[in-house]
Amino acid sequence: MKTKKGLGRGLQALIPEEQPKDNEGVLHVPIDRIYPNKNQPRVNFDKEKLEELASSIKEHGVIQPIVISKEEDGYKIIAGERRWRGAKMAGLKEIPAIIMSVTEMQIMELALIENLQREDLNEIEAASAYRDLMDQFKLTQQEIAQRLGKSRTAIANTLRLLNLPKDIQKLIENNTITPGHGRCILSLEGEKRQILLERILKDKLSVREAEKLVQTLKKDKPVKKEKDPNPALDRLFIQDLEEQLQHVFGTKVNIQEKNNRGKIEIEFYGNDDLERIMELLSKR
Repeated sequence: MKTKKGLGRGLQALIPEEQPKDNEGVLHVPIDRIYPNKNQPRVNFDKEKLEELASSIKEHGVIQPIVISKEEDGYKIIAGERRWRGAKMAGLKEIPAIIMSVTEMQIMELALIENLQREDLNEIEAASAYRDLMDQFKLTQQEIAQRLGKSRTAIANTLRLLNLPKDIQKLIENNTITPGHGRCILSLEGEKRQILLERILKDKLSVREAEKLVQTLKKDKPVKKEKDPNPALDRLFIQDLEEQLQHVFGTKVNIQEKNNRGKIEIEFYGNDDLERIMELLSKR
């Protein structure tokens, strides 16, 4: 049995070395016969950059062909939607294209790979694409990581951003705050999230400054003396341990202690994240 070829190398991973004769070479396809892929992970297209691309296309043409698949109602874009949009803005009637025969999952993977390799996607778009691959095609985080040439931890950390409220996700999409800021906000609960967000926006905090504020906000809560009878296990010591463990496991950790006994809670986000944590534990 042949092993399925990975997709980490991008488009070349699925384009056959020898194209079928009826699809051989680059064709010029009418632009109005082509339509975008509804599962395209990239949602936002910068208007100003598109206008710059359209201006370049007017002068030099479309240098790199787009990749499309033949459908009953026309041609679906696999890779190159930005070039297709730019060509439409430039008034072209046809666009150079390579026609491929691929599955729906391969179309989605290729679109994701192309955007990620060009760093065109923000992390919320990437996270949504990962989630779609998991939901629609039942891929695990490990399988996505292998196809994209990333670590499973990186995939899990990106997916965590989808646990943020939609308004904060939008701020990341618009580059108002960074994914690093988003992860800082995720480490807090309740009204403290809003306090942190307001300070980030008002004072233009860096991620490092936001991380320091997170620790201050976590410590800013009353502690009953009876819960910390042992000075060696006071709340500040516990919080320091929590921070160390959060760094190790890449997720929220809570330590509850009373009378020299207690428990450690490690949060996880889905079965794949749990497996990742178990792997870290087994190595220690």
